[in-house]
This record gives sequence, structure tokens and C-alpha cells, in this order.
Amino acid sequence: MRIRELAAATPARRDRCVDFLRAFAIVMVVIGHWLAVVITFQDGRLDGEHMLAVQPWTRWLTWVFQVMGIFFLVGGYANAASWTSARGRGDGYAAWMGSRAQRLLRPTTVFIVIGVAASAIARLAGADPGLVRLAAWVVAISLWFLAVYLVVVAVTPAMLAAHRRWGLAVPAVLTAAAAGFDVLRLSTGDAGLAAANYLLVWLTLPQLGFAWRDGTLTRSARPWLLFLGGSAALVVLTTIGPYPVSMVGVPGAELQNTSPPTIALLSLAVAQTGLALLLAEPLRAWLRRERVWMTVIAVNAGIMTLFLWHMVPVLVAALALYPTGIMPRPEVGSASWFAWRPVWVAICALLLAGFVTVFVRFERPRRKRATGTRTATSAAPRSAGRMAPGAGGTAGRLAVALTLVGTAASSVGIIRLTIGGFQGAGPAGIPLAALLIYLAGLFAFWAAGRVRTSRPAPDAAGRDA
Repeated sequence: MRIRELAAATPARRDRCVDFLRAFAIVMVVIGHWLAVVITFQDGRLDGEHMLAVQPWTRWLTWVFQVMGIFFLVGGYANAASWTSARGRGDGYAAWMGSRAQRLLRPTTVFIVIGVAASAIARLAGADPGLVRLAAWVVAISLWFLAVYLVVVAVTPAMLAAHRRWGLAVPAVLTAAAAGFDVLRLSTGDAGLAAANYLLVWLTLPQLGFAWRDGTLTRSARPWLLFLGGSAALVVLTTIGPYPVSMVGVPGAELQNTSPPTIALLSLAVAQTGLALLLAEPLRAWLRRERVWMTVIAVNAGIMTLFLWHMVPVLVAALALYPTGIMPRPEVGSASWFAWRPVWVAICALLLAGFVTVFVRFERPRRKRATGTRTATSAAPRSAGRMAPGAGGTAGRLAVALTLVGTAASSVGIIRLTIGGFQGAGPAGIPLAALLIYLAGLFAFWAAGRVRTSRPAPDAAGRDA
């Protein structure tokens, strides 16, 4: 279906602001990465620097570009709607989670396979191993988000049930727990002691998304309280408090707000949530314009592909433009360098559009071919979407267990690939252990689907035994 047809078919009840914020968050992350990662070319060799380390004053800009909290916010809203809809259809957890995971992992798998293969080929072809490691790390660095988000999706039913019982007390408790781990981290200097904040902080925002969806968060002056309270906490924590100004990791910095996430980063996300709610009504009016809404739909249609591939254009552009001298290389941070940044972003955007055009097909659900006759499987309504007859009891529990194993293994594999940057031991640098863990996760999801949709064999009379 074309974008214009999708726009015309949008139900009146759909909150377009949610779709806009999802697209806006990803676009801001992409542009932020293009501006922050600086590829240099000196003495015939490509290298990399980080803008936040070279120009410390730019760290304040991360308060604008660090918007992953918004993505988790709208993720909570969308996951709650999806799970509620699935339960209304009679779908079980394994079916629902399998469908959500497939949408995330299908394009991710293509990206990982190509990334690992390209890195291995470059190493075997004699490319500088240091350069290959840098390139592979730059391309893979954003994968951490998918590992965390996959877990957030997996726990949605439990967290949504907690929200329905305790409301805003849930994000309050999560925030208090995150603050406690921060105190432990700051008092000992061991960031590993606050590792739980990778979940505690990023689980808080989906809870606010649940509250947004059911109207709890938009009552009275709560959007203002979120915006002003989050902003005040952010300022205090980064001025009087011990937290750095940058909401993005700075190479070499002793304390980072992102690894693990801190309550300073959570304060920024809460303030952004309040601002988003305050702007929601004028945004909805603006989004009723056909061209604006079509643009939002177009971005969301390939949002995973856009996110996965957005750092590849940085490497392609640098390899094509710097060694050849086509693009000038002024001193990083100079007036001339900043003047060329819009050109750099435009080139990266053009290249990314090409990658999205090629790979977006792996993100979109496969269309099933229509057949002239109905098979025994197709005759069962929604057999692929819910627990089929004979798949309850032990089989149903097995499907759920396999789904949880798939979630855990896929997330661990992605994290290992993020840390290693598609690189491992051996001449080709293939990260075999990380790949095997990730593939085990994919297999577990596949096995859960087989268990979930299995049906008893028909008897001789053509009826289910």
C-alpha cells in the first residue's frame, strides 16, 4: 500500500503524536551521531574523534539530541496498545512476543550478517586491522538499544499489569531504586554496581507511556510537573550534583550518564516527556496536514532500517570524500569545519536513503500468497496468530519458555556484538561466540513458533484427531 493510501486510511482514533515522536526521536539520534562522530584523515590514514571530547562546550547540546527516553516513552504506549489488542483477539504471550521480536530481529539479523561478513572480508583482504576495528565499532555501537528494548518489550505484560494495579507508584519506585544504585556507584566508584540501571531507568519511561495512554499522565497539571520537575532536577544534578553535563558518553570521562544510565539522564527524559505532553495538542493539529502525516508514515515504515544503517554512510562518505580530496578537511571545531557540517549531514542523509531503499524490505512483514483452495491449516481462523488447538498446556508453557530464552539469548548476543564491534579472535576477526548466542536466540523464537502453531494430525475422516 502506498504512503498516501496509508495516510488516508489512518483511523480517527489513532494518536498521531505518538507516531511523530517515534520518528522524531530516531531522526534526532541519527543527526546527533552524524555530528558527534568525527572522521579524520591524516597521513593517509582514516581515524576517528568524538566532538564532545574535542569541543567540550558542545556537551550542552546533548540535552537536545539525547532523546532515547522519548523512544522508550512511545514504545511503552505502543506496546500497551499492541498487547491489549492481542489479548482482545485471544492471542497468548508467545504469539504476541514472537511477532514483536520478529519485527525487530529480522532487519537486525540482515544488518549483523552483512556487518560481520564485510569486516571479515576487509580483514582477509589485508586492510589495516585497527581501521577495520574502528569502522566495525562505529557501525555497531547503536545496537545496545535493541538489546535493552527487546527486554522492555518482553516484560510489557507484567509491567502493564503492575501499572494497572499501582499506577504512577511503579515509575516512582523504579526511580528511587535507580537513585539508590547511583549512590552506590558514586560512593564506591564502581560503575558495575549500577548495572541494574540499564533496566531500571529504561523501564521507567515505558511506565510513563502506559500512563499517557490511559490518561493518567495528562490529568490536571501533571505535564507541567514533569517538565518543570525534570528540568529542575537535571540542572541541580549537573551543577550542584556530581553528574556531568553531557547526556551522551564522552571518551575518557570518569563518570558517564549513559553507561549505566543515571538519574540525571532519567531527569532529562522526564522533562522531555512533560514537554512532549504539553505540545501534544498543537502537534496533533499540525499532523492532520496530509504531507506532514505522509512524511511521518514514511519514516516509521522504515524506522528500524534507518536506525540500524545510519552510521554506515559516515564510513562510506569518509572513504569516498577524504582520501580523494573532494571534500575539504578543515581543523575540527573551526568556523570552516562547522560551515561544512550541513553539507556533511546532507551527504550522509542521501547515502542513508539509498541504504533504506535497499534494505527496508526486510523490515516489512512478508505478504502471504493467496491460494485458490484452503488447506487444513488455512481453514483454521487466526491459526498463525494465536495458540492453535492442541498447543495448550505443556506445549503452551514450552512456547513461552522458548520465547523467554529467545529474548535473553538475542539480547546477550546483541550486547556482545555491540561491545566487540562485529570483531572477534582469529585472522578474519569473526565474533563467533556472540554470533552463536544470537543465533541460538533466533532458533528459540523459531522453535516457539513451531510449538505454538502445531496442530494435531487429521484423522482418516479429515477431522482433527
